[in-house]
Amino acid sequence: MFTIDESPLANTLGFIALASYIVTLLPTNLRIVFPETKATGIPQWLLKRRRIIGIASFILALGHALLMIQKRKFDFLDLSTFWIYIQGVGTFIIFTLLFITSNNWSVKIMKKTWKQLHQLTYIALAILIWHIWDKMSGHWTYLTPISLIATTIIAVLCIIRFWMEHKGKQQRKTTKVTQVDLAGKSTR
Repeated sequence: MFTIDESPLANTLGFIALASYIVTLLPTNLRIVFPETKATGIPQWLLKRRRIIGIASFILALGHALLMIQKRKFDFLDLSTFWIYIQGVGTFIIFTLLFITSNNWSVKIMKKTWKQLHQLTYIALAILIWHIWDKMSGHWTYLTPISLIATTIIAVLCIIRFWMEHKGKQQRKTTKVTQVDLAGKSTR
């Protein structure tokens, strides 16, 4: 029978970390998928606070991880532990990399590599959906469906955004080629 459990503190921290993480993904996605939101100022407001929200998300995720380690009494010398919790470990490694490099110095030093590194956030999103589904199967709390719906919505927004960006690049490329062709014909 399907039952909904109470949410322990570790899961509540994980949920708040997830909600904060989703907020960090919103500004760019809103700006591109729903350009009319620019007029509200919401994407700009979120963009200015994205770094601090991301840091808060990492700290909450760290709290979630520490409580889960304590609750489940993880044996870090047993490789099967890493395999069982591969989604959580993978996401946490990505979040740690993003946390460590979320400062102006890293942006300045890493330049183009910084942007490429922070693209890992989209891999973390996919892993998070898997993590929530896998770890909460059979013992959902009232936060589980909200988490799955929220991550699915932001994942769909990301996919639409990537598709729109790709389409825009293709149109610019076609326009550029056409302009070059026209310029070549006019010089003949």
